[in-house]
Amino acid sequence: MPIIIPKGLPAYNVLQNENVFVMPKIRAEQQDIRPIEIAIVNLMPTKIETETQLMRLLGNSSLQVNVSLISMQSHESKNTSAEHLQKFYKSFDDIKNCKIDGLIITGAPVETLEYEDVSYWSELKQIMEYADSNVTSTVFICWGAQAGLKYHYGIGKDMLPYKKFGIFATKSVTAHDMLLKGMDDTFYIPMSRHTSIDEEAVRNHDELVVLAESKESGISIVKSSDNSKFFFTGHSEYDKETLKNEYLRDLAKGNNIDMPKNYFVDGNVDDINVNWRSTANLLFYNWLNYYVYQVTPFENE
Repeated sequence: MPIIIPKGLPAYNVLQNENVFVMPKIRAEQQDIRPIEIAIVNLMPTKIETETQLMRLLGNSSLQVNVSLISMQSHESKNTSAEHLQKFYKSFDDIKNCKIDGLIITGAPVETLEYEDVSYWSELKQIMEYADSNVTSTVFICWGAQAGLKYHYGIGKDMLPYKKFGIFATKSVTAHDMLLKGMDDTFYIPMSRHTSIDEEAVRNHDELVVLAESKESGISIVKSSDNSKFFFTGHSEYDKETLKNEYLRDLAKGNNIDMPKNYFVDGNVDDINVNWRSTANLLFYNWLNYYVYQVTPFENE
């Protein structure tokens, strides 16, 4: 089944060319199907790239998925045109009186700041408060996961001595959670962060369940015990060259950074080992199916 997005969105042609089933809203409205309503709070500076990555994964299911893009009104984007934001994005005010089946809060390059110093922290807290009563299930990604753990559970973060950067082998630590259905014994997740969650606090919290972790990168996936919140500390949604582009940008800025681990084959920046694609597809497919579609009411009002 299709993912419903505006025909003029850059992701539309990209995904259509990849044989992802995309559908414009006018055609979707002619079908007697109640689509799953998913909102993406896109905090990434590379908004168009992030839109495409997440929509590719949301389109990989048998469900009809209607996607709304949300931007922060308290922050002026420097990397995405105002025209694109005005045409394709909504504000929190536009959705705050609506029920949404699933919400995704992305990462953001603000992890070295205190939460209160992030320009849109107050607005993001409003969205997270809204989600408690109006969203069936929320996925928090990278800094979004740190922000969600801080807001909902008071769990802090710590600076790492070096950037956690690369592709890391990950294992399930729980036997039968449906989010990990179909996963291999070892699966792989991209990481790109300067900070880490307080893992001891996560493990000791009665309302949190650790689902997956890595010897090299620590806790990878956490959920709330009521299944309403999922925290991904990495970026399974990343494309093949996302880490490469980030690495080259850091080098161009003169940053002292090592190559991303387990990513380039034999250190060759033109030869990338893509081994996380199936992980990403399963995570979002399972989340949509088991934690959104199967538990959200048909009349979500």
